[in-house]
Amino acid sequence: MFREHAASMQSRPSSEAEQLIVRLLKRTMPFQVISEGMLQSVAAVSRPFSYRAGEVIYRAGDKADDVYVVVSGAVDHLLSDTPTTVERNRVMHSGDVFGWAAVLGQDKRVRLATATCVETAEVIRINGAALIERLNDDPATAKVVMSRFATMITREFGAPAAAAQIVAPNRTVSDAPAAVPRPRGHATGLALTLYRISRWLRSPKPFLMLLGFALFLGFWYLSVQVWKLPRFREMPGLTTVFHEWFSKNPTYGLSFYTPEYYQDIWVSVRRVGIAFFLATALGVPLGLFLGWSRTFREYVFPVFEMLRPIPVLAWVPLAILMFSGSETPVIFLTFLASFFATALNTMLGVESIDESYTRAADCLGASKMQVFRHVIVPGAMPYIFTGLQISVGVAWFSLVAAEMVSGQFGLGYVINTSYTMVRYPTIGIGMITLGAVGYVTSALVRIVGDSMMQWRVRELALGGR
Repeated sequence: MFREHAASMQSRPSSEAEQLIVRLLKRTMPFQVISEGMLQSVAAVSRPFSYRAGEVIYRAGDKADDVYVVVSGAVDHLLSDTPTTVERNRVMHSGDVFGWAAVLGQDKRVRLATATCVETAEVIRINGAALIERLNDDPATAKVVMSRFATMITREFGAPAAAAQIVAPNRTVSDAPAAVPRPRGHATGLALTLYRISRWLRSPKPFLMLLGFALFLGFWYLSVQVWKLPRFREMPGLTTVFHEWFSKNPTYGLSFYTPEYYQDIWVSVRRVGIAFFLATALGVPLGLFLGWSRTFREYVFPVFEMLRPIPVLAWVPLAILMFSGSETPVIFLTFLASFFATALNTMLGVESIDESYTRAADCLGASKMQVFRHVIVPGAMPYIFTGLQISVGVAWFSLVAAEMVSGQFGLGYVINTSYTMVRYPTIGIGMITLGAVGYVTSALVRIVGDSMMQWRVRELALGGR
């Protein structure tokens, strides 16, 4: 239909051509919500054009006068290369809009890309200056249209520095804040995660992190081995712990070179992994239903809140009575605190969703299950993964307490037995290892969250965070 319309536009009277352009503009993102009168005004400054396969519509650096809407065919849109480019190629098809540099400020109306026809293409050309002039007549409509242009550029092209300065037509580019180079195109979650990491590495944050570690280790060394403060006189010194940790013949039998060290790490990681999986599998659905259903919440939440403050150590006798063996009670105790943290954050995530989204879905005829799947679950995802990061940390807290009470292997068991057997350097080894492994597991949760919430990663990356 697009092709038939385009082929007939130039042969029809002007009024018919304008009506056809109005119908086509209604299908494009920036103009979908504006009034019929404003569409007529935009159509008046629009013209149909045809290009042959291989023909260049414009090149990077050309003056930007027109915005283009593809009616039929395909146009290759190639952004000019920059150090922050993630993906700069995009093929535009029917209904796509390109050439948005024409709606930037007067001093920024320069093409940032090269547009070439992949095949014979019919397009609508809208004069950028005339478009802004007409939008100025209706500031409310102008705000919506320009906001949609900005969303389209960010989502479909990425936001290069100049494009990030798109503003409402009644402002100038000089009023807009300076933009930061940003990733482009339909970048994957991994690509945007790597982009955020590269920005982090170029920032002062790594140096501040290293400075923080240096201050901590320096205080440890000075307070124990140099100043010999009374409060720390029984603590193992920094050099003593690291000498024992990296010794091939450790005095107390545990170091990088002993298999028992890795066995204890593996046992603890396995226990936390099982407990965390169970806490996620049970806590996320419970939290979703607690936040979504008021009736369900009235029955369940009081019991949930009564059990949540009970410390893990208070459950130890019941865990030993309920579960046989030495492994299951440890996993159960590790699971408890993780479960409550996951369920509570998930519930808060559901409650944070703006009610207008669910109302809009209801107005569009969505069923309750569709609202739950497409509004509730995605809307709660940032809170869910924040909760999971807290949950995996809490799981390590609980694990150490559980292993101290009833474990036979693991890092918590190592710390407890080292204290009772006066192996103080081994306590330091166990605690540092516990912190490092816990940091890695929390990072893995963040990576999984990034892969499942690419829209969120794109938002953070484009925000420079």
